[in-house]
Amino acid sequence: MTNATTEAGQARAARIAGAMYLIALAAAVLGEYFVRASLIVRGDPTQTAQNIIEHERLFRIGIASDLVSFTGIVVLTLALYVLLKPVNEDLAMLAAFWWLAEAAILCVSTLGNSIVLALLSGADFLKTFAPGQLHSLAGLALSSRAAGYNIGLILFGLGSTVFSYLLLKSGYVPKALAAWGVFASLLVLMSAFWIIVFPDIPKALQLVSPAAIFIYEVALGSWLLLKGARIQSSSASAA
Repeated sequence: MTNATTEAGQARAARIAGAMYLIALAAAVLGEYFVRASLIVRGDPTQTAQNIIEHERLFRIGIASDLVSFTGIVVLTLALYVLLKPVNEDLAMLAAFWWLAEAAILCVSTLGNSIVLALLSGADFLKTFAPGQLHSLAGLALSSRAAGYNIGLILFGLGSTVFSYLLLKSGYVPKALAAWGVFASLLVLMSAFWIIVFPDIPKALQLVSPAAIFIYEVALGSWLLLKGARIQSSSASAA
């Protein structure tokens, strides 16, 4: 009876995890690659500030999409913990800790975007600053947000590597998919450290790890949502 209850909980958690993978990923892609990528001009704080002022609503949509993504990460983390706890509770808890820490850091980093809006609001208390100064301060806030995002990627890479390893060990999803997840997660982790040491690496190289993890999360999220986890067959094979 206990095993049946546990497996039912795992099955529900797998479906929830699949949905959260897709929701969190879609929100993150919207905020990072469609909103901020269209507004932020690297090395030109004045043009960036002008873009944000002219498209403030779009910038706010980016903030909202980030918050949706972070909420999805928290729910996803809890769902994966429930799913993978029977495989190895200690490792599942470690991965969950890393992802919850990532979500916390990303939430704090998002405050940088709110500071940008305040600096570019044209409020009376800002009139003591020259426009160029405000633009530079806004650029600094965006840079701090980007630094926090990169730290979050390190924690994401650590947690994703462990979760993917547990999926590989469990047999709940196709082993090729889980193995790709381990590879893609390690790639994200190494890329995040690499950017800290060499921040001026070509843009094309910076897109390799996001592309790899994007493929994995879309495939895994779709699998878990549509097919669920192969919990019973995995248990039977282990018996």
